[in-house]
Amino acid sequence: MLRLFVTFAILNALLLGLEIPRHAGFGPNWVALEALVLAGLFALIPPGRWSRGLASVAASLLALLSLVALADALARMSLGRSLNLYLDYPLIRSVYHLMAGSVSIPGTIAAGIALLLVVIGLALFVRWLLGSLPMQRSPTALAAGGAMLVVGIAGATAFHVGTALPSLPRAITPGATLVLDQLRFGRIAHIERREFEALLTREPDTGGGTPLPGLDGIDVIIGFIESYGVSALFDDRYAPILGERLEEMERDVAAAGLHMVSGTLNAPVFGGQSWLAHASLLTGLQVRNQMHYEFLLDTQRASLVQDFQKTGHRTVAVMPAITRPWPEGRWYGYDEIHEATDIPYAGPPFNWVTMPDQFTWWHFEHSLRRGDDRPLFAKLALISSHAPWVPILPVIDDWDEIGDGRVFLQWEGGGETPESLWRNHDRVREHYALSVAYALETAGRYAARFTDPQTLLILVGDHQPAPLITGANASPGVPVHVISGDPELLEPFRARGFVPGGRPPSEHTDIGMDRLRGWLQEAFGAQPAQ
Repeated sequence: MLRLFVTFAILNALLLGLEIPRHAGFGPNWVALEALVLAGLFALIPPGRWSRGLASVAASLLALLSLVALADALARMSLGRSLNLYLDYPLIRSVYHLMAGSVSIPGTIAAGIALLLVVIGLALFVRWLLGSLPMQRSPTALAAGGAMLVVGIAGATAFHVGTALPSLPRAITPGATLVLDQLRFGRIAHIERREFEALLTREPDTGGGTPLPGLDGIDVIIGFIESYGVSALFDDRYAPILGERLEEMERDVAAAGLHMVSGTLNAPVFGGQSWLAHASLLTGLQVRNQMHYEFLLDTQRASLVQDFQKTGHRTVAVMPAITRPWPEGRWYGYDEIHEATDIPYAGPPFNWVTMPDQFTWWHFEHSLRRGDDRPLFAKLALISSHAPWVPILPVIDDWDEIGDGRVFLQWEGGGETPESLWRNHDRVREHYALSVAYALETAGRYAARFTDPQTLLILVGDHQPAPLITGANASPGVPVHVISGDPELLEPFRARGFVPGGRPPSEHTDIGMDRLRGWLQEAFGAQPAQ
């Protein structure tokens, strides 16, 4: 009897642990009905090869469910949503590269091996635990096991089927619920994919693009600022730091004779997967998940790249975070794509960040923007405000000192390690704010120094950071700052709710960043004949 109840207690704790991601800790429930079923079943079956095989299967399933729960916790912490295996399995590679860049390849491999050993150890322990029950077959234990089995099956039936059987208080089926959730999420994702496919079918696109004659001769530059969400401006933990930086940007812009308006747009993602935000803004479609993205890449579809090519612009993408082959980039049809290995940076990387934003802006202005008489459309993916948010570099006052980036060698190895910083979540949040402040300061100084009446500069956050930074139920909004020396270029944004200065009017909006392409077409596209 003691062995039976100890086994039940251990299984109960392990199964209730599957609920930790959902509740951000142990939830309000006390009994996992599957633990009753397993303990009761193995108390009744006779010992032998069949029981050992069944114990191996049950232990393997519990270990697998634990892995899924761990992945669910990671998805909730990083992406602000539940895990969806149907959509998220391709992200395993991205998680590996993020950890390798933030920590180290040996550290990442060691962590993976340690996780594998823990899972194997859990499976072996549960297999031994279940396999030991049939060895003690006292009449009392058999009766207790039978009662557990009946109550567990009846309770699970009442919980899921809704029969006339009464539900046990604070009793749940965490394992079955986890599996059913993934089946439901997969079904919803499949329906959304069909809807996305239908949308593309209803709105056929030859890939030719729509010219924007109102921007003929204007350099249009879109700078995506990593992890720059509205929480940076409206959360009291970050607003003092970022508010001061925006005020400085306003002063610099005004002193340079420029004009700025700001607003809010909703990003399609939280915490990561920046490429989905880029795709949404460029194509004018809500690309909400990896499946949408991959299906989009299998179609012929125009984006702002083709719109500006039709207008006579040279089109350029600057992607300092791309360190591996990026065949998806060719789908957009840029005239030039400059990945990390194409950019002649002679300074050091800073953890995941291959090069600081200030160098990216400098290289773009002096090596890519100049030397061609055609107007330019450029997308820059700026990465200094990407996790792990350490070290925080100072902004170099004299941009002419930047050169090939060797000036940044003086900060190589500076600051603390990510492993040290991330032990204290309050300090992580502080570093997040400081890293975004750095990104805004470099962007603002670039604007003041290199923007003129023939330039339309759009600075936009790619997505909100992880819930660790924003807290629960944060807005999906990202700030958008539009800067130019020609105030007429800003009028279409004013007409759509943008306000003068650097602070958006609200952290909430119903408008997604996919609307930006349509706005540009409406405001600067060919006007109908009168």
